[in-house]
Amino acid sequence: MGSEGPKAVTIHVTGFKKFQGSCSVLETAGDGALQMLYKILESGISGTNTSNEQVLWIHFGVNSGSSKFALEEQAVNEATFRCPDQLGWQPQQLPVVPEDGGTSRIRQTSLPTFEIIKFLKKKGLDVTISQDAGRFVCNYVYYHSLRFAEQKGHKSLFVHVPLFSTIDEETQMQFVATLLEAIASTC
Repeated sequence: MGSEGPKAVTIHVTGFKKFQGSCSVLETAGDGALQMLYKILESGISGTNTSNEQVLWIHFGVNSGSSKFALEEQAVNEATFRCPDQLGWQPQQLPVVPEDGGTSRIRQTSLPTFEIIKFLKKKGLDVTISQDAGRFVCNYVYYHSLRFAEQKGHKSLFVHVPLFSTIDEETQMQFVATLLEAIASTC
């Protein structure tokens, strides 16, 4: 049997390039950015994946209309962009992944969001659970990530943050550190 010990956890964090106040890593685009998204997701898989390793994806996006942090519990297989993405694509009522069926298909995170929220609130952070990541690029990326995570036995979470003009950068950095602590204590 040997000593199995606790699972090693590898956490990958992504965000978007500049677009209406957000910044860095992925193009703020849907279909045109899929090749890069999957390249990033695949790069997160070590060649030595074992049953004693847990891989977690945390994606951050800005919700300019929000005054608090939001953990997104699910993504919907629907791409309806209110405006064109950075590459000019503006789908309307299309499935994110056609093989998954219609636009009403939902994928959910397997992380214990209620426990994570409880931990964050105890630390004094203004955070909520959201059931709607929108139908724009955030939902598009999250749906693909949840699907990929499910196929690979990983976990995925999308977090919406307010603009820095609403919650300053220092507080947001503290939130991210506390979120990682919350995830470590609940997984």
